[in-house]
Amino acid sequence: MPQLLSEQFLQLDLLLTQYQHYWRFSPFHFTNLPWADTSLAQNLQQLGPAAIERLEQDETQRCHYFSEFFPELNQCSPFELIQEKGTEQTELPFWFSRDIKGRKLEQIQSFGLQMQQSDLPVLEWCAGKGHLGRWLSFSKQRTVTSLEWQPQLCVEGQQLAEKLRLSQVFVQADVLSEEASRYLNTDQQIVALHACGDLHIRLLQQASWVGAAKLDIVPCCYHLIATEHYQALSVLAQQSALGQLSRDELKLAVQAQVTAGERVARLRHTEVMWRLAYQELYQALQCQSHYKPLSSVPKHWFSGEFSAFAQWAASQHQWQIPAETDWQHYLQLGQQRHLLVQKMQLVRSLFRPLLEQWLVLDRALFLEQQGYQVQVKQFCNYQLTPRNLLISACKVPS
Repeated sequence: MPQLLSEQFLQLDLLLTQYQHYWRFSPFHFTNLPWADTSLAQNLQQLGPAAIERLEQDETQRCHYFSEFFPELNQCSPFELIQEKGTEQTELPFWFSRDIKGRKLEQIQSFGLQMQQSDLPVLEWCAGKGHLGRWLSFSKQRTVTSLEWQPQLCVEGQQLAEKLRLSQVFVQADVLSEEASRYLNTDQQIVALHACGDLHIRLLQQASWVGAAKLDIVPCCYHLIATEHYQALSVLAQQSALGQLSRDELKLAVQAQVTAGERVARLRHTEVMWRLAYQELYQALQCQSHYKPLSSVPKHWFSGEFSAFAQWAASQHQWQIPAETDWQHYLQLGQQRHLLVQKMQLVRSLFRPLLEQWLVLDRALFLEQQGYQVQVKQFCNYQLTPRNLLISACKVPS
C-alpha cells in the first residue's frame, strides 16, 4: 500500500532533524571539518581530488560510500518515476520547436504526458514565451491562457501562437499581485513548469482559494522568496522541529546540476576556488577571522587572472591589496580550502534530495488541507532536469 504523503513527510522530517548538524551550515564559513572528532571526518581526510570528483558526479556511488555513517538514508524511497506506456508523442514539425532551446522541449513533452489529462481550459502560470502552453494547444488541442509579467515575452509568445493559429492567448500580469487572481476560476487546469519560489507559492495559495479544478506544478528555486526565512505552508511543516529554514538553507535543495556543459562547470570550479583564495588573502592581510561574502559577478572574470578578480573583490570590501602580494601563495591556500569545502559539500549533498522532497511535500500537504486529492511523482528522468518533481492536484467535490 502506498505511503500517505503525511507519512513520507514525517519520515523525512525526522531524518533532516536528526542529522541537521551535517547539512545546516555554510561550508564557506569553516576552515576545518565541523565533525573533526568523528570517524566520518577521518574518512573524509583520506579523500583525494580524484575520489572527490567521482563521488560528486555519481549520486548512487556517493550514497553507497557514506551509507555506513548514515544508514537510515537508504530507507527513504524517492517519488516514483512514472513511465507512460502506449502514449504516443505528437510529431512536431521542425519549425514548431526551433524557438525552444536545449532540453526544454523534452521537459515540456514529459510534463505534458505526465500532467492530468482533461479537456478543461488551461491557465499557464509564469508563461515566459508560452512554450508549454503552445505545446499543449498544438499537441492536445487545449485552449490556453498564458499569464506572463514581461510585456515583450507576451508579444513574442502571442506572435508565435498566431503564426501557428493556436488557441492560446497571452495576458500581461504580475502573478504576485491581486490582479492575477481574476484570471483563475474553478473550471480550469493550472499548469506551471519550473515557477520559482514565491511565484509558485502564490499560485498554490490563490488557486486553492479559488478552488481551481486541477493543478499541475513543478516547483523550482525554493530560495527565491521575499522573506529571510521560509514560511511553511502545511500544518505538519509548521510544527516541524527544524523551525524556520533560511534562504541559504533552501539553496541546498537546488544545488544539484546535471545539465551544465564542461566550460560552465570549469568556470564554476574556478569561481569557487578564487573566492576562497580571496577569503584567505582578505583574512590574512586584514587580520580578520570571519567570512566576508561577495556579491555575484559575471563569469568572464574567471577566464582572466586571479589578481584582477582579487582587486575587484577588495574594492567591493573597500580596501587595497598591497602590490607585492604573493598571488600564487593564496591560490594554493584557496585550492586547499576548496578541497575542504568539497568534502563538506559531499556530506551536505546527501541531504539535498531529502530537503527538496520535504519542501515539495509541504506544498502537497497544503493542497490536501484545501480539499485536493494530491499525487507527487517524477515527471521525467533526473538527468533531463534535477527539478523533476510534479505535484498533481485534483479538487475533491464537496
